[in-house]
Amino acid sequence: MELDENFWNSKYKNNETGWDLKAPSTPLKTYIDQLENKNIRILIPGCGNAYEADYLLEHGFTNITLIDISEVVVKTIKEKFKDNQHIKVLHQDFFTLEGEFDLILEQTFFCALNPELRQKYSIKVNELLAEKGKLVGVLFDRHFENNAPPYGGHKAEYQTYFNDYFDFKVMENCYNSIPPRAGSELFINLKKIKK
Repeated sequence: MELDENFWNSKYKNNETGWDLKAPSTPLKTYIDQLENKNIRILIPGCGNAYEADYLLEHGFTNITLIDISEVVVKTIKEKFKDNQHIKVLHQDFFTLEGEFDLILEQTFFCALNPELRQKYSIKVNELLAEKGKLVGVLFDRHFENNAPPYGGHKAEYQTYFNDYFDFKVMENCYNSIPPRAGSELFINLKKIKK
């Protein structure tokens, strides 16, 4: 299955968006709430409807970049944020992105990628992060019986992708997942190490 732009455009056009919580995830809200520097450069890859961006803006953050491969969803969020100077929306493949960020927020992007791209994801995130930058978010801690996203996995597997590029501040079971995902998520807070 080709998880390309057409695949994701079709999902949004047909409202096949079961991953969409209609709100920012609780673990990310909790993390964002304790951030003091509102000027850090934040990237949200595979941003979808970008509820986390709404939350960041409501809390005074001033430098947010959103990227998604789906033109359908990018049009929607560009319109939504058109009058906000603190946010940039890109219609682009994450793996072609260039720039430097202090924080990358992970919410349902990793699990949407073909698992063959997971090591490449870790390397790309490391490249995009500034010195001492962090990858923070949620990964599924379970397997799914399907041949399409979401793709699951487990902590030991994820460690193999991130070990060489990150210092593990946290990679533990989420204590504050939403009820339908309780017991099936890992919260990650990974700090870039130089490569």
